[in-house]
Amino acid sequence: MNRPTQKLLICSFVLIFSVVSSLSQGQEASKVIKVELKKTDGNWQLYRGGEPYYIKGVGGQNYLDKAVAYGANSVRTWGAGEAIAILDEAHSKGLSVLFGLWVGCERQGFDYDDSKAVKAQLERFTEIVKEYKDHPAILMWGIGNETDLFYSDFKVWNAINDIAKMVHDIDPNHPTMTVTAGVDVAEVQLVKERAPNIDIYGINTYGGLIGLDKEMRAYGWDGPYIVAEWGPNGHWEVAKTDWGVPVEQTSTEKAESYKKRYKEGILRDQEMCIGSYVFLWGHKQETTPTWYGVFLEDGTETAVMDVLEEGWSGKLPKNQSPAITSITIEGKDRYESVYLRPGREYNIQTAVSDADNDPLEFRWEMLPESTDIKSGGDAESKPKPVKFKSKNGSSQDELLFVTPSREGPYRMFVYIYDGNGNAATANIPFYVQNEPNN
Repeated sequence: MNRPTQKLLICSFVLIFSVVSSLSQGQEASKVIKVELKKTDGNWQLYRGGEPYYIKGVGGQNYLDKAVAYGANSVRTWGAGEAIAILDEAHSKGLSVLFGLWVGCERQGFDYDDSKAVKAQLERFTEIVKEYKDHPAILMWGIGNETDLFYSDFKVWNAINDIAKMVHDIDPNHPTMTVTAGVDVAEVQLVKERAPNIDIYGINTYGGLIGLDKEMRAYGWDGPYIVAEWGPNGHWEVAKTDWGVPVEQTSTEKAESYKKRYKEGILRDQEMCIGSYVFLWGHKQETTPTWYGVFLEDGTETAVMDVLEEGWSGKLPKNQSPAITSITIEGKDRYESVYLRPGREYNIQTAVSDADNDPLEFRWEMLPESTDIKSGGDAESKPKPVKFKSKNGSSQDELLFVTPSREGPYRMFVYIYDGNGNAATANIPFYVQNEPNN
């Protein structure tokens, strides 16, 4: 046999082996992983692939490598498009996916008296479930998110039940969940009575997380539940200025809230709570551009991440985020409804520290108060930044700035970077007023 022929045969064998190996790996990767709910000694437990599975989840589809590195094991999606886009990537990284099916919301114009629309929604979801039910990344089906927000037609629960029944008929390997905005006795009873094919109750809760365990029992739910979104104080839960805008926590205050809520709210209930999904594993504009994301727009991490990494892995990161303890304008803090005159210079000060003694860089941004305010996390647009004249104060954590000439509500944001991928954030609202406030 001449060398070219020998080389050709060897290459052919290698190619055939590679194809067979690849097909074998593909078949292995495509095997469904069964997920079950069991109650043992009074405690609900989720099992995945026969092994106990406690959800340490992230709500959001970005930064999945960091989710894995910090100890998370699952990703929440809200709609089918989001889920389909990350199934393969999540599986390759060892993450499961809560596959969201976005059920039409009354607040967004969906009419549950429209039988054709309801039927079309069910048929669309049926095709999706048939197509993806055996993907090994799927943990469960999330049927609807906050459909109870600003609604009046209880038939939405019947529609959710029909979807859940369809899932059970087609896919015996994954449980179903629906999610409400907070929880009350009426919602629990409606889910139990009108949607009995729902296996797991999901709750989006923020300032009210601690005490949720008692509420679920008091309201009559005796099955497993998941804290499907949790995070800082919601913009509807905080103090407001005299002109009616909410006062946001600093990143340091948020981190303290996350730590307390994870320990005293989520982990406390080992009988019924089978895990949680932190919100938001990413960045978004909602009331402000910093309110909910644990990342900034440029991917920088806030102190909340330190808390999550410790909660999931038991270890603090090697380099921690800066801390900010106050932000004031002319000595007045966020809760004092600060009124300023147009076109005048004012002093803004912060109190900042860094556990690692990293050199810090300050960036300031002024925004008009957002007027694109939605509900239920619906998409909002960020206001355009306002250019302003400024100069440094006597120290790096102080700024002298000139107010806009146009009357109205604004916020000054500060971003404090440590050069290691971490930052602290805070903002203070103020109102530019032509005439002094009496």
